[in-house]
Amino acid sequence: MRLIIFVTMSYAIQTDLARRILYEDNHLIVVNKMVGEIVQADITGDTPLSETIKTFLKERDAKPGNVFVGVPHRLDRPVSGICLFAKTSKALERMNRMFNQGTVNKTYLALVANKPGQNDALLVHYLTRNEKQNKSYALDKPSQGAKEARLHYRYLKSIRNYHLLEIELMTGRHHQIRCQLAAIGSPIKGDLKYGAKRPNPDGSISLHAYRLAFIHPVSREPLLIVAPWSVLGKKITDFQ
Repeated sequence: MRLIIFVTMSYAIQTDLARRILYEDNHLIVVNKMVGEIVQADITGDTPLSETIKTFLKERDAKPGNVFVGVPHRLDRPVSGICLFAKTSKALERMNRMFNQGTVNKTYLALVANKPGQNDALLVHYLTRNEKQNKSYALDKPSQGAKEARLHYRYLKSIRNYHLLEIELMTGRHHQIRCQLAAIGSPIKGDLKYGAKRPNPDGSISLHAYRLAFIHPVSREPLLIVAPWSVLGKKITDFQ
């Protein structure tokens, strides 16, 4: 006799994930990622958010077969905010193309030490990546093997000893925002890898994927998705 064991998701996890869904239709699901979650499987063996969403959809929708969840982009473990997943292969293929072509508008919020010299600026660097250190380095000029990285930041407000920036990410390089802000002397709060003096108590860095704007890959309708940032305790419009 063959024993089959079904592992189901707890009610608490189901409820928590349901609350964090920012947008969903037949092709996409967008969630507000928590600090500490990984998006895809890595060497830690921790359960990735993509697998949690698969289980959630399978149980919520009583799906008899396998559930498809594709990952067109990623957020680092210590980063929170908008994370988009594809529920169909068609949506995944098209979203991959849109992210690669830069037609998805990505806006982040960051708390940094040391107010930048300019309130509004375009940063252009050339990043090299050290795989062993899992760290990127910013160069001011083109160099062999370095990739161009561009972002635009805007100063919003000072909060105690830190400074709130709104960042539009124009390219998608490894640790790009973290590396470029550190390169101008404004490391992100809690980001020890890139020059912060002390960690955040929860192991996070104060970087949040706040807004995502793009054309829906199937319906072709414009979408604007916003993820609240609990760290601030208020709407971002209060700072503008």
